[in-house]
Amino acid sequence: MGKSEPEEPEIPKQVIARASGAEIVPDVSRARGFLGKLRYLLFIPVLLFSGAVIGLYIQPPGLQKFFEITGLKPGGGTSAPIALPAEIEIPQDVIDTLQITDVIGLARLIPRGDISPVAAPSGAGDARIDEILVGVGETLQKGEVVAFLDNLAQLESAVKIAQANVGIREANLLQTRQSVANSLNEALAVLEQAEAVAEVAKSDRLRTDELFGRGVTTQAAQDAAISADTQADRAVEKARATLSRYDNADIEDQPDVIVAARNLDAAIAEFDRALQDLDRARVVTPISGVVLAVHARPGERPPSGGIMDIGDTSQMMAEVEIYQDRIALVKPGQPVEIVSNAVGQTLNGTVERIGLMVESQDFVSSDTAANTDARVIEVLVRLDQKSSLVAARYTNLEAVARVDTRVKK
Repeated sequence: MGKSEPEEPEIPKQVIARASGAEIVPDVSRARGFLGKLRYLLFIPVLLFSGAVIGLYIQPPGLQKFFEITGLKPGGGTSAPIALPAEIEIPQDVIDTLQITDVIGLARLIPRGDISPVAAPSGAGDARIDEILVGVGETLQKGEVVAFLDNLAQLESAVKIAQANVGIREANLLQTRQSVANSLNEALAVLEQAEAVAEVAKSDRLRTDELFGRGVTTQAAQDAAISADTQADRAVEKARATLSRYDNADIEDQPDVIVAARNLDAAIAEFDRALQDLDRARVVTPISGVVLAVHARPGERPPSGGIMDIGDTSQMMAEVEIYQDRIALVKPGQPVEIVSNAVGQTLNGTVERIGLMVESQDFVSSDTAANTDARVIEVLVRLDQKSSLVAARYTNLEAVARVDTRVKK
C-alpha cells in the first residue's frame, strides 16, 4: 500500500487574513457567548452568602450533622456568636426579640435551697412504714413528724423499761443516803458512849490505885480496875476506827452514796439513749416547706431516695446552665427572662449567684441527637415575687432562660 499524503494543518482565518493584508473582522458571536457565561458567574457570591445565612439561622439536618461530625460551632469565630445552640428549643416570642447581647441557656425551676428529700431516720434498719401523716401540698415546719415506722412500739417499750430503771436507781440512791446517814449517826453515838465509858474506867482506876496505896483495897480490885480501863480505851479506838470510814460529815461525799449516784447517772443515760432511739421510728422534715411529692405507702420499706420531697416554694429560683464561652458576659444582678410553653407567661428574675465550676450539661432537650457533653457553668436566678407565685406550681420544670447582659452591675 502506498503512503497517504499528510494532511495540512488548518490555519486560522485571522492568520490567513493577516498574511494577505485583508481586514480582520472580529467574531461577535463568540464574544457574546463569553459575556453570557460571565453573567452567570456573578450569581455565585450571592448564592454563597445566602447559603451561609440559611446555614447559620436555619441549620438544616445535613448542616447540623456536619457541625456534629467536625466539632465546629456556627459563629465560633466571632466574640458574640449569633447562632444558637442546637440543643435549646427557643420559643418563637424569644426569637423575635432576641438581641446579639443576650445569653441563652436551659433552666430548671427549683424552690429556694432546691428540693429536700425526707428520708427515714438513720438506724431504722428493716423497719417499714406504718403510717404517713401528711399529703402533697401541705405546709410543714422544720422538725414536724410526717410518718411513723413499724418499730415504734418496740422502741416505746424500751423507753418505758429505761424509765423504770431510772426510778429504781433513784430509790436506791435515797436508800443509800439514808443508810449512810444512819450509820454515821450510829458511829458517832458509839464513839461518844465508848469515850464516856473510858472516862469512868479511868477514874475508877485512879481511885483504886489510891486506895491500894493506902492498903484499903486488895490487889485483885486494883487489877480489875486496870483491866476495865484498858478495855474502855480499846472500845474508844474501835469506835473511832468505825467513824473513820466517814471522812467527811457530808453525806454526798460518802463512797456508798457516790456509787449509788453514778448508777443513777448510768440509768439516766440509758433512758436518754432510749428516747433517742425512739426517733428512729419517727420521720421528720429537715426544713420548712411544702410537700411536693410522696414516694411511698404504708407497708413499704422507706425508699433510698426518701419517703417524700419537700421544698420552700415561698421563694422560687431558676437553675440556669450557661455555656462556658458565654459565661464571661453574665454578671450578678442582670435581668433574666424565663420562658416555657407550659407556664404560658414569661417569668422574670435576676442573676443571684454564678457557679465556680465548669461541669457537664445536665439539662438536655428531647432531641436524641443533641449534644449532651457540653461544658456549662451553673447560674442561680432569683425570681421576683409575682413570678415566684406562678412558678411555685412548676417545680423541676425545664425552661429557656435569657440573660440580658447589657445591664452591667
